[in-house]
Amino acid sequence: MAETIFFPRRLILGAAVISGVLLALAVHMLGARYGLDLGGLWHSDTHEFIPAGAAIAWWLIASVGFSGGYFTATLMQSAVSGQIPQRMRQFLIAVGVLLLAGAGQVAAAPSAIPTVSGVLAGLAALCLGAVMAFCGARFALHRG
Repeated sequence: MAETIFFPRRLILGAAVISGVLLALAVHMLGARYGLDLGGLWHSDTHEFIPAGAAIAWWLIASVGFSGGYFTATLMQSAVSGQIPQRMRQFLIAVGVLLLAGAGQVAAAPSAIPTVSGVLAGLAALCLGAVMAFCGARFALHRG
């Protein structure tokens, strides 16, 4: 019988955080294209306290970062022991590639967002995605 080999916890944590951050940034770029922009927090011409699009974008980025970190850590823990069917692995890889390709296409298009606001929104999405991906990965590792 072959021995079951496990990934080191730090490797799982690092890969899960990177995956969660990339997914959060991809969702940020796709959401900004459709009007869900964190940059709405810094617009002074709106009379609302917090624009609804910015609030939805904030929660969407946070939930995708958390779930990306959680599911990546869970999948990496169970992948070595062969608990993930081959078709499920192929499906998850295809979804990740399509999401990141769509975000790359959106990022290459000209932006309607002012430069400073876009940079601040990108940094906020990066930090939010990193924190939430780390939390999701830690939750998955402590649960498992």
